[in-house]
Formats: sequence, C-alpha cells, structure tokens
Amino acid sequence: MQPAPAGKMAHDTAMHMHHHHDMTTGTVRSSVQYTLPAVTLVRDDGKAVSLPDELNDGRPVILTFIYTSCTTICPMVSQTFEELQARLGADRDKVHLVSISIDPEEDTTARLKAYAARFDAGPEWQHYTGTVEASIAAQRAFNVYRGDKMNHTAVVFFRAAPGKPWLRLDGLATPAELLSAYHDVVASN
Repeated sequence: MQPAPAGKMAHDTAMHMHHHHDMTTGTVRSSVQYTLPAVTLVRDDGKAVSLPDELNDGRPVILTFIYTSCTTICPMVSQTFEELQARLGADRDKVHLVSISIDPEEDTTARLKAYAARFDAGPEWQHYTGTVEASIAAQRAFNVYRGDKMNHTAVVFFRAAPGKPWLRLDGLATPAELLSAYHDVVASN
C-alpha cells in the first residue's frame, strides 16, 4: 500500500480540524497550579472586584481571555462558551464562566456587555476589564501574556474549587471537549 502524499495528509488533517464534532482538534491538556494576582478588575456590570474573590467564590470556574474587537479566535471561543452554557443544563447555575479582556483600553464595560449579549451570556458568565496593568497581571498569572493582543492563542482554564489545580486546555476546543473537561475537573474534586 502506498503512503498518502504529504500534501494530502496535511489537507485531510486541516479538514478534520474544521469539523466541530471531531474530537481530534489538537487540543493539549495540562494540570497547572496558578497563583491568582491580587488585582482589581471591572466586571461587565461596572462593579470593581478582586480577581481572587471572583474566582474563589466556591463555584467551579471556566476561564478564558478575549477581546471584543478580535475577529478570529475570540468569537470562536465565545461561541463555544455559548454552546457550553446550553450543554451544562442544570449545572449551568453552579458554574462561573469568566472572560477576561486582554484589551482593556478598548474594552469598556459597555463594549463587554454588548459582546456578552452577542453570545447570549447568562448570569453565570461574566466579562471583565480593568487597567492594562491588571489585565497583564492576570494574563501573566495564567501564562498567556504574549505582549500583543494579536499574538494571543486559544486557551481555556477549568478549576473545580479554590486551591485546586487548574486544567489548562490549549487550542480551539469543541463544546463537547469543554463539557468533558468540566466534568473531569468536577469529578476529580
């Protein structure tokens, strides 16, 4: 049997990566302990809040970093969060979905609210902005700071409870992968 030409294999791999139901999307899972920086962020309702207090409220956390003017990764990740909200079912009220802006100079609370509305964010899904320093501190704490918003990558973080390790999922995950990761994290608690 002849091996497939490299071009065909690359094409087949690329084709698979576009199928949302395909579990071979190339995500990488790792378990990491992160120390939350003592920074204040501004929630999309305009309230200034402590990042550690927001993430340590007892609920499992599913967190990502976005910016509202992004036209590539962020809308895809946010759409996946929107689908995840629906799939969580009864667990939806017990989970805290968090999207932190990496472009706080542009992402006012009004812009974040409009962005959240585009993805039907429920009350359990908050979007955060703040000072550039606070945003960078949060990005650095989760090892996603790339110096320029254009260099950001798709990554989602899961944690069952305060003090527990975070499950880091690098790459564009499907809603099914996010749901599976959430169940794995909660089950391990």
